[in-house]
Amino acid sequence: MEILAPLFGIFTSVILFYYLSSLNRSNLFLSLFFFCCNLIVLVYFGLHFTKNLFWEGVCFVNFLPLSYLLGPLMFYYVKNTVSENKKFNKLDLLHLLPAVFTVIACLPYTTMPFEKKMQMAHHIVDVTQVYDVDFYWVSFEFILFSRSVHLLIYSILSIVYFNWYKDKLFKKYGALPSNHQVIKRWIYTLIFIQLAIAINSLGHMTTIYHHEFKFLGLKSSDIFSERYYFRICGGGFFFQNIILFLFPKVLYGNISYDEQNNAIPFYEELKSNLPKKIRTSTVNEDFRLTLDAYLIDLPFIKKDFSLSQMSFDLKIPERFLSNYFNKDLDKTFSEWKNDLRIAHVCEMIEEGKAKKFTIEAMAANAGFVSRSKFIDAFKARNGVTPSAFIKNADLKSK
Repeated sequence: MEILAPLFGIFTSVILFYYLSSLNRSNLFLSLFFFCCNLIVLVYFGLHFTKNLFWEGVCFVNFLPLSYLLGPLMFYYVKNTVSENKKFNKLDLLHLLPAVFTVIACLPYTTMPFEKKMQMAHHIVDVTQVYDVDFYWVSFEFILFSRSVHLLIYSILSIVYFNWYKDKLFKKYGALPSNHQVIKRWIYTLIFIQLAIAINSLGHMTTIYHHEFKFLGLKSSDIFSERYYFRICGGGFFFQNIILFLFPKVLYGNISYDEQNNAIPFYEELKSNLPKKIRTSTVNEDFRLTLDAYLIDLPFIKKDFSLSQMSFDLKIPERFLSNYFNKDLDKTFSEWKNDLRIAHVCEMIEEGKAKKFTIEAMAANAGFVSRSKFIDAFKARNGVTPSAFIKNADLKSK
């Protein structure tokens, strides 16, 4: 029966990835995090509970690098959930270096014949329980200890980043997102589980490799025994699969900065956060009304306005929106966005609201990243530069 727990978690992560990652990019990292967690539990089961030579050979060492992905994926998830900048840049790849290092370090084992792997894994796990394998550069003991320290560090880093960005948003907007408390409870719960797993793992490894010690007045061999070690790690990963469904706003990616609505029943909250089902063949009138209402607040003038941002603001899948722009409007999302920005600037100029603005200021206020991109987009849509358009507008007003 124990095997059902990680299989359920893997199924959950696949559903999260397939159906909901397009609605909110942070769900992509959450689904990958859950997938790695549950795959690790599956490895624990195959290595320590099946007593099967084949599964012992498969699970022993081969999946060690996964442990070094948990921390970075959790940090990516926290960052994409709370940060306004959703872009994944090259510096973010540095977080993956420990996993890459471990892949290379484990090559002496992973490249040996499978028959030899099975014999070695069985001898270590079921006979001697002395984890001594030749790796490049580091010992098996170092990897087992460092993976726990690695998760511990990233748990602390994630909670520090969450609180730092919370303060940053409050200073910028004077208020926090309407669902900040829900997000906070979920992230704190997720991080607490990882801290418990990391501390439990450290205690277990210290007891095995060094000597028994006392923790809260109890012997380490009693509280960090192999039995409790696997129960806490496996149970922690399974528990987070269950509690995910208690946070529908997190699960369905409804991350907004609207004012707090009045309290509504749980089932209504769950229903309201589900992506809307809209026919892709024709754009119905409801969607047009929804889009018109959404554009009233000029979301397109924000520099970081993107298709994914629009998707989870409207709770409409990206693939539908992309299909709407490409097929119904015969233009890309970027072209549509720039058309709106230029139309907004032209309206300001014609109404005399842009007289005190420089070209650079107009570009920035319309959401363009640079003066040159603004001028190119303006000229492509109006046939003249912004300066010439302003002069023509002044002549007409006289």
